[in-house]
Amino acid sequence: MPAGTTRPALILHGGAGARRERNYDREIVHMREVVEAMKARLEAGASALDVVVEATAMLEESGLYVAGRGASPNLAGAYELDASLMEGSTRRAGAVAALQGFKSPITAARAVMDRTPHVMLAGEGAALFAMDQGLEAIGDEAAWFTHAGQGEDNHPPGTLSHGTVGCCVLDTHGVLAAGTSTAGVFGKMPGRVGDTPIPGAGSWADEGAAVSCTGQGEYFIRVAAGAQVGWRVGSGQSLAEATRGVIDQIGALGGDGGLIALDAAGNIADPFNSQGMKRAWLRPDGEIGVEVFGR
Repeated sequence: MPAGTTRPALILHGGAGARRERNYDREIVHMREVVEAMKARLEAGASALDVVVEATAMLEESGLYVAGRGASPNLAGAYELDASLMEGSTRRAGAVAALQGFKSPITAARAVMDRTPHVMLAGEGAALFAMDQGLEAIGDEAAWFTHAGQGEDNHPPGTLSHGTVGCCVLDTHGVLAAGTSTAGVFGKMPGRVGDTPIPGAGSWADEGAAVSCTGQGEYFIRVAAGAQVGWRVGSGQSLAEATRGVIDQIGALGGDGGLIALDAAGNIADPFNSQGMKRAWLRPDGEIGVEVFGR
């Protein structure tokens, strides 16, 4: 491992809303593979931000989750994808919303962060920017999208069923970063944007904590879920207390979902109030774990 003062840690998720009657063996295997690959990258000295993008892009590319290739269409049959990422030490952030036609929203969000003075680009402007940057386009949508979320809807008709991916990383230099990517809720109205592309709601990273959220995004926006975790940790709460407090707020409003978080000491938290949440982690001691329903 390169010189550094911090043992790396990571936690990722493949979305809340998992149903007990479904089999998630493929997702469990894949999440472990992603964590193992990113462990090697971190031990080789990769930055937290790079690992967040690489891990999230692997989740998007797999087609196993409701993000990237596994996206669900909106009510008009269009695929509008969202993503954001944030680096804790600098508070740099990048995001895209309602992006159409490109394979990796998290890669587009990183390009917004690195190559523009802005934080978020949306809709046609985001697509034009992605094209100008030479990002990989989808081409034949019918052949590309896998519709991974079919059968995972555990909500009544007319409610906000959902799916998202995300990752939080602590690198060997003690820097935290987080990213989130989604196709949004199932059956969403054209132009709907949830929490995922909004730094402070769907993603957050500062010096003390990194957060990625998954669930009914409208509720996560209303409580500034990601940033609230960071503020709570900064005010002295443990990561477990901070994250549980935010999920309890969302539940009290009638929303469901979960979040993953990581603090500067490498502690992880993954509270949720849905049936399950697909997630995997790397602890500072090197332990790798994967879970869908258990705590």
